Amino acid sequence: MRTEAQPAATPARARRLAGLGLSPIRAMYEGAPPGCVSLGLGEPGWSLPEPGRKALARAEGACPYGPNAGLPGLRAAIADYHGARVGEVMTGAGSQGVLFALFQAWAGPGDAVLVPDPGFLAYPALARVAGARPVSYALAADGSLDAAAFGAALDAAPDAKLAVLNHPANPTGAGATATALAAAARACEARGVILVSDEVYRELHLGARPPSLRDATTTGIVLGSASKAFAAPGLRVGWAVGAPELLEPARLIHNYMVTCAARPSQEAARALLEAAPSVLPAAREELSTRWEVFAEALREGLGVEAAPPSGGFYQWLRLPGRALADPLGFCIRLRDEAKVIVAPGLAFGERGRGFVRLSYAGDPDEIREGVRRLAPFWRTA
Repeated sequence: MRTEAQPAATPARARRLAGLGLSPIRAMYEGAPPGCVSLGLGEPGWSLPEPGRKALARAEGACPYGPNAGLPGLRAAIADYHGARVGEVMTGAGSQGVLFALFQAWAGPGDAVLVPDPGFLAYPALARVAGARPVSYALAADGSLDAAAFGAALDAAPDAKLAVLNHPANPTGAGATATALAAAARACEARGVILVSDEVYRELHLGARPPSLRDATTTGIVLGSASKAFAAPGLRVGWAVGAPELLEPARLIHNYMVTCAARPSQEAARALLEAAPSVLPAAREELSTRWEVFAEALREGLGVEAAPPSGGFYQWLRLPGRALADPLGFCIRLRDEAKVIVAPGLAFGERGRGFVRLSYAGDPDEIREGVRRLAPFWRTA
């Protein structure tokens, strides 16, 4: 007797994916009503600078793979930009691609990875995908690096293998002093922990240029990217600068991930880096224009007098009144009723529960409109 074929059972996903899902920030965009203004995503709203456009336009004929290590000209431009040697440079498919490779190369089951809370949501996720355990450390009250809290977290995690700093920070916008960076580096060196300093927002400052880990110590790994100050997130080109013996295993992982970053993107990133003396001041002019619009809108609409962050294009605000009882619900209400998308602070860790991150990277008119829509809900919460 013929019977209907039974559907095949769905295979179980790899255990490393347990607890992972769409990021809360991206989830805010799922089901968003038409006509929403976004103050949520962090990507520059100004044009790709001319040197990058010209480099892309020059691409013609065959488009071969590049070398696994990256095009020599790009590596030389990165080394020059950081005052490093070419052998200390690793290129990759975005700074997040580099970070993934570093985690896979140096962290695994039984290891801990120190990550800031609040902090960029990819850090704990990448630790878990590597099979490691993310261990959070608190930032100072103003969102900056607290070297004492960082050291205490290291003491409480003797199995730590990697530790991540982010300054200027996403989401708080706060920075780190050279003294705090040096203290964190000493603490990691004493314990044999690899320190990774994510500095992709460093050039987007309206005041003094924030210090780099490389200004404070000769140890550790610094991450950079074409995505933020160079206004080229779509190129997907990032890099790490550090000791060759720390980068080589990550470079091997990256080779098997994607072979190399796209060749035209590498050529464009090289052109942007070589034009940094003109590209970066222009980026800060764009940032300044947006900050002035945003600060005025906050003052008039929310009654908030905001100070510019140490770097980046985020404002980290404590939620008002009753919104604290259900912060995610408040953010969804803003999306569905006010038609403005923001990033809930909970996306960045438990210590972000009572906050919201606003981005002022986009079009100035949309920034103004977004805050205008937000204001009545904020004032009555």
